[in-house]
Amino acid sequence: MSSNDDKSNSGHERQHYGITFAVLALAGASYALLQSAVAPALPAIQQDLGASATATAWLLTGYLLSASVLTPIVGRLGDMFGKEHTLVVALVVLAVGTFLAAIAHSIGMLIFARVIQGSGGAIFPLAFGIIRDEFPREKAALGIALISAILGIGGGLGIVLAGPIIAHFDYHWLFWFPLIAVATATVATIFFVPESPVKSPGRIDWGGSILLSLWLVLLLLGITQTAEWGWGDARVIGLIAAALIALVVWVRFEDRAREPLVDMGMMRIRGVWTVNAAAFLVGAGMYSSFILFPEFTEAPASSGYGFGASVTEAGLFLLPCTMMMLVVSPIAGWLAGRVGSRPTLIAGSLLSALAFALIAVSHDARADVYVSTALLGAGIGLAFASLANLIIEAVPPEQTAVATGVNTVMRTLGGSVGGQLGASLIAGTVTAAGLPTDHGFTLAFVLAAGACLLAALASFIVPKPPRPPRMVLRPAGASEAA
Repeated sequence: MSSNDDKSNSGHERQHYGITFAVLALAGASYALLQSAVAPALPAIQQDLGASATATAWLLTGYLLSASVLTPIVGRLGDMFGKEHTLVVALVVLAVGTFLAAIAHSIGMLIFARVIQGSGGAIFPLAFGIIRDEFPREKAALGIALISAILGIGGGLGIVLAGPIIAHFDYHWLFWFPLIAVATATVATIFFVPESPVKSPGRIDWGGSILLSLWLVLLLLGITQTAEWGWGDARVIGLIAAALIALVVWVRFEDRAREPLVDMGMMRIRGVWTVNAAAFLVGAGMYSSFILFPEFTEAPASSGYGFGASVTEAGLFLLPCTMMMLVVSPIAGWLAGRVGSRPTLIAGSLLSALAFALIAVSHDARADVYVSTALLGAGIGLAFASLANLIIEAVPPEQTAVATGVNTVMRTLGGSVGGQLGASLIAGTVTAAGLPTDHGFTLAFVLAAGACLLAALASFIVPKPPRPPRMVLRPAGASEAA
């Protein structure tokens, strides 16, 4: 039952898929805005709450940890118990976390609220599953492409809108405005998103969930603490080593589990692991841009490279990126239905690599930044729109949410690694005046370009979809043997 024209078991006609899409898009956009809007506001939050830089950084770290750990787990629950019901629960939890963040007046409470908000990462895999189950087959690729791109579009809008909100209100409104969208999406999901008929009943793999959480927490803690401790610090090396050990234990545990949280057989499918590798690398490029471009443009002109932009102006430098993602994503969905998602992923990765290569070579004028961010938006729009479709094509319907959940986590992990590596390169060139050098930014842009180029190489080894069998016309009355 995948079309809006079909009837449910209760005998009622299922609504038009366009209504379902609008609700899912609102839910995804609200989460994506919350994901990125806080980053430009960290200095204001730190000053207002009198918090340390380390404590304030946990507003991003806590959110990232929670999203990475809970996204595949909640995705699996959606496959088991119903994607619509699970989506409602995820939105309610996101709303609670956003409300607590809006009223928070201490750094501890705000960090706690951000950890709760991270559970909203499951919105995307659940939405992909609902689209696969509910949309007409010829419309599913476009719907998935658009929802997938919202993760990037919303993230870019969060950076762009943060400056004006802080300038005219205060940081609490970074949460009040999205809360309105989250609450609306929650009510709309209850009334307008049908429960998908495809489920995979089973037991919750608590052992696998704990081990998954363990290695993700250890890895992300190690990566995020590099900003304070450095990559060569024994604590960072120890955390990353412990994460790798826990990862090996988790894989072996899941291989032997009767009903695993994540089917390792599925993860070894060539069409899955290659797309996850590409997601990791593309994520490194996209999330690096959210760090590199604002910091670069906000540097004073006396640095020899910056433009002395305000937070609002720095966000506007990323507006072409957001606009191009909005324009290109529907085209990517249209292309997916005609040439497949693999070519669009390759093209998107190459465009992203080109964008970072151009800004690495030439960044003396504002126009250089605008051209680079526009190209980056086109590349990310194509790549993000393709990733979810490729994963969905490679797995059975009952594993859609957990498989796309893992893919979403891979983007986040890639962004964390790429962002921290770029920040380390910049920090390593800080002068006595307290500013990084132009060379540091150039190295960071080159690193991001290299990650996107590797994503293109990974995309080339994604298997091509099988061609449909050719129809052979026989003359009327011809025998089968003929």
